[in-house]
Amino acid sequence: MTKNKNLLGVVYSTNPDFGYEAEPDSNATTLQPAKQNLKLLLEKRNGSKLVTVVKGFVGTEDDLEKLAKQLKNHCGSGGTAKDGEAVIQGDHSAKIFNWLTNLGYRTKK
Repeated sequence: MTKNKNLLGVVYSTNPDFGYEAEPDSNATTLQPAKQNLKLLLEKRNGSKLVTVVKGFVGTEDDLEKLAKQLKNHCGSGGTAKDGEAVIQGDHSAKIFNWLTNLGYRTKK
């Protein structure tokens, strides 16, 4: 059984001709850096490993992946971009905070 995240609110339908119409994607455009409100968090993953999480990015998945790639290159660390947030391995909160504010993002720790 596969789960489809686009089928919000539909539990079950007995109609064989049922065609679910997904809502249009609200993240069609990326906001300018000055209008973004990003939050930096430190989280523990897998017991003792620290990661720096950038939450609150409003934009397309491609732009989020580009931002995550730039952050990984700046920090010299690994990471990923998924579920609307960029996850960078290690405690790089100060470095990421300074880098994002220099680019014009509004950032909170």
